Amino acid sequence: MSSSRESVDLIVIGSGLGGLCCGALAARYGLEVLVLEAHDRPGGAAHGFERRGFHFESGPSLWSGLSRWPSTNPLAQVLRAIGEEVPVLTYREWGVLLPEGTFQIGVGNADFLKTVTALRGPAAAQEWQDFMTWLAPYSAAANALPLLALRPGLSLINTLAGSAGKLLPHLGRMAALGGAFGPIARRHLRDPFLLNWVELLCFLISGLPADQTSAAAMVTLFGEWFEPDACLEYPVGGSAAIAEALVRGLRKHGGNLQVRSRVTEILVEGDRARGVRCADDQVIHARRAVVSNASIWDTLNLLPEKSLPTRWRQQRQQTPACHGFLHLHLGLRGDDLQHLPLHHVWVGDWQRGITADRNMVVLSMPSLLQPDLAPTGHQVLHGYTPANEPWALWKDLEPGSAAYEAQKRDRCQIFWDVLEQLIPDVRDRAVISLEGTPRTQAHYLNTFQGSYGPAIGADQGLFPGCQTPIPNLLLCGASVFPGIGVPPVATSGALAAHALVAASQQKKLLKEIGVL
Repeated sequence: MSSSRESVDLIVIGSGLGGLCCGALAARYGLEVLVLEAHDRPGGAAHGFERRGFHFESGPSLWSGLSRWPSTNPLAQVLRAIGEEVPVLTYREWGVLLPEGTFQIGVGNADFLKTVTALRGPAAAQEWQDFMTWLAPYSAAANALPLLALRPGLSLINTLAGSAGKLLPHLGRMAALGGAFGPIARRHLRDPFLLNWVELLCFLISGLPADQTSAAAMVTLFGEWFEPDACLEYPVGGSAAIAEALVRGLRKHGGNLQVRSRVTEILVEGDRARGVRCADDQVIHARRAVVSNASIWDTLNLLPEKSLPTRWRQQRQQTPACHGFLHLHLGLRGDDLQHLPLHHVWVGDWQRGITADRNMVVLSMPSLLQPDLAPTGHQVLHGYTPANEPWALWKDLEPGSAAYEAQKRDRCQIFWDVLEQLIPDVRDRAVISLEGTPRTQAHYLNTFQGSYGPAIGADQGLFPGCQTPIPNLLLCGASVFPGIGVPPVATSGALAAHALVAASQQKKLLKEIGVL
């Protein structure tokens, strides 16, 4: 026997940042929204958890564009639209441990030029400066089209009507940003270190090499990070604070979030998506639409076999996946570690390629900036290998087995090796240590093969978008908009929400918040 409830306008499957942006915006437009989350808390990868007084991050560690307005960051635009804000703490330096040496580099262009001059000489510094000068009008072009103004199909024209004067001078450069960033960088840069630096930034932002990373995304990032007053940000409360703000906005506008509600089936009746069935056999009907924030592979598994055209299903099933993560969460004694930057990025060997397994490690110690994330006299640390841990190494190992635990210790040794370069006695300082694998990621975040998300290269043409062959079924998340990370998934959520409202409603809201 199945139980059912009164229907809602919109059901969103999954409360990752894309799903929350979609649900909160749709509620802001007046739709009755229900977001269903299998986990016990919202946020997807952008959530936190607590152990013995240590507040750990599970996801994004590099944030920018939230502390100022106007902002080109689509997440900041969504928060503005739903009347929410998240306080941030700012900082300007991060540490890098590279084959060339260990450095502390400021986010702005001037500090980076000093590092390049010291490392590679004035000619390389001039090469980089020339590249930044060339990029400046392209950054302006990317910023001229607010991502929150996008909507599926040709109806974008209706949203932007009246703004053509602002866009017209940039149209040529906008067209040039439709592909990958790697070829652009190689046309202007010759110095090996500079090219490797571009590879590093691309992989950090998208989980893909430069030859597959969106040119528009990278040009936007360079426009933000290399301004004279550029800074990085840490949301007070971490990633969880972002999710909480989106949930507040969702509920403030009449929407609801239901956790511990795993969707097992998307109901398709009369060739249209009509609702969902949950693990407890509860059936919930959707009057307007169902939006899936689950991965494309998991979404396909929720649909009846015959509900999709065979070719479309096969094409999307074959979407390449980014590799997964290794994680280290540490609570450690550290009242004498204030000299360290909040973040470090380590690269082992440029020749192996930036995507090689365990060739890059990211370390974040946010308690240096927000001390109440850890008990007095202690620090909280999150380390991860960004999208470079192969699922094939883990798929046949049972979590908890001797073989699994042994491999986890062996593979996670890379964190300790890197940390001992910064904190030689780190093992003695550790009071809590949690190691994770792609199996951990798959278990807690319901991610396909523990993956970071689809590895859809910008060199392959347009992304699939939010629409599907099934009327009333839309997608949001990492498989919708170019690149993986916070800005793309926030944009994807907005795209799905805007597919449900008239262009005139969208335009009105964007004018109210000063985006158009």
